[in-house]
Amino acid sequence: MAGGGKETPRQKMIGMMYLVLTALLAMNVSKQILRGYITVNESMEKSRENLAENNKRVTESFEHTINGNPAAAGYFEKAKEAQKMLKEMETYVDQVKYNVIGASEQTTKADTVHLKYAQRIDDYDNPSRVLGVAEPSQPLNGPLTAQEFKGKMEKLVSNLTSMLDGMQSNPKTKLLPEDYESLKKKVQALKPAASGAKEDGVAMTWEVENFYHLPMAAVVCNFNKIVADLKNTEAEILNIFSGASGKLAIKFDKLSAKVIAPSSYIQAGQPYTADIFLAASSSAMTAEQMQVLLNGDSATGNGGTPIKIEGGMGKYEVGTSGQGEQNVKGIIRFKKPDGTFENYPWRATYMVAAPAVAVQLTKMNVMYIGVDNPIQVSAAGVSPTELQVNLSGCGATKTGSNGKFVVRATSPGTCMVSVSAKGKSQGPAQAIRVKKIPDPVAKVGGKTGNVEVKKVELGQIGGVGAELAGFDFDAKFIVISFELSAVVKGALKSVVCSGNSVNSEARGILNSAGVGSKIFFENVKAKGPDGTVRNIPGVTLKVK
Repeated sequence: MAGGGKETPRQKMIGMMYLVLTALLAMNVSKQILRGYITVNESMEKSRENLAENNKRVTESFEHTINGNPAAAGYFEKAKEAQKMLKEMETYVDQVKYNVIGASEQTTKADTVHLKYAQRIDDYDNPSRVLGVAEPSQPLNGPLTAQEFKGKMEKLVSNLTSMLDGMQSNPKTKLLPEDYESLKKKVQALKPAASGAKEDGVAMTWEVENFYHLPMAAVVCNFNKIVADLKNTEAEILNIFSGASGKLAIKFDKLSAKVIAPSSYIQAGQPYTADIFLAASSSAMTAEQMQVLLNGDSATGNGGTPIKIEGGMGKYEVGTSGQGEQNVKGIIRFKKPDGTFENYPWRATYMVAAPAVAVQLTKMNVMYIGVDNPIQVSAAGVSPTELQVNLSGCGATKTGSNGKFVVRATSPGTCMVSVSAKGKSQGPAQAIRVKKIPDPVAKVGGKTGNVEVKKVELGQIGGVGAELAGFDFDAKFIVISFELSAVVKGALKSVVCSGNSVNSEARGILNSAGVGSKIFFENVKAKGPDGTVRNIPGVTLKVK
């Protein structure tokens, strides 16, 4: 070809062979590079398997801790909610990935094709085509396209972020501020975002940067990298949620022996009884971390007189005057590790009495109408068999002997207990408050208040009961009537049931209620042991 003259046929053939050889060499280099993607992809798939196995073990361990730590239950439910969202996204990523592999390999069984044995890992055209970015300036949207994929990732990030924000407003699922912020950053990192690079003056989109005109091997690597990010986010959620309840718990690191006596007043000659046990407290509860307020408002945490704090405990001391029952109340206000305050009301009762007589209520510091109220009476230097006890007020009567009696009252107010022995008074009469039994609440299917139930549970409801939670006495309330109502097929249906059982008409309403329906058990009337009929709070069931 010297001199720029006309090429002979032989020279033309040599030139053509040179061009073919150059192209073959270029293709060989490209194949070597693509094999690097295969190595990276195998590493990612192995990491995916390892993360999945690790997350499974952590989830099982997390679930087992709930029995010993009920406070962890709320965090576990939220972890499962997040895992469900992440798993759905992972499944979708695999669908998009297998669609790309199937297009390049020309197979309908792409999920059985391992990248290591794929024949067209250098295919540039089909991945861009099925992902809708063959024309970068005119991207397509549709099933399993890059644009749909981006939208689902953005929705996942939005849903996870909303879940985290909602957890912060619920004391049962609140996270420490630093854990909350860290987890939000981790979730936000999943959101597809373009680098901001430009080509020919046009800003590149995330879809184009990640999938346009890339060989099939590189596109598959990108998808597996996203799955690894999802698995890492799941691991971070499990790690933070599983430790959240422990971080927010009070650390009781100080033990001390305590003696609690059922009677705060003992006369000479009378026995002294007490419960002796180990009490746990926290050395962190200094005056800065905890306040014990006398007469503080339990609702707001305001007001009240501070009591001195020593060794994590409030030390209360006050002079006494007069006689009779004395009541002291207030709140303990302490700062939790998350910086918020919580108020715990407390109440104490002690008796200031003349040295002659001690009247002690066995169960509580008041008596209730319609139930047995056990009391103990003693007097210094007098045998219990010689004591005569008289009651006045509140229609009170007694049974028993030897200083132990059971009192029943018929009306609220103050009952006066007078004690004598051998016709001689043993001191001034003692006053005991008599109160009406608190109102119970309605109970349906073992549930109270506003709760969600499954459709199948409606068939197990037989009636309405009355529960008096936290009441020390044996007081039974019987439901004598209630009203059941619900919106069925757009129409409000209501029926009044006599007694505590669901009648046939009410059963029909329950059977007709669909998912999303609300069923109201209202106007519940219950008769108590004191003979009174109470209108008690009802129950609202939402069918889920």
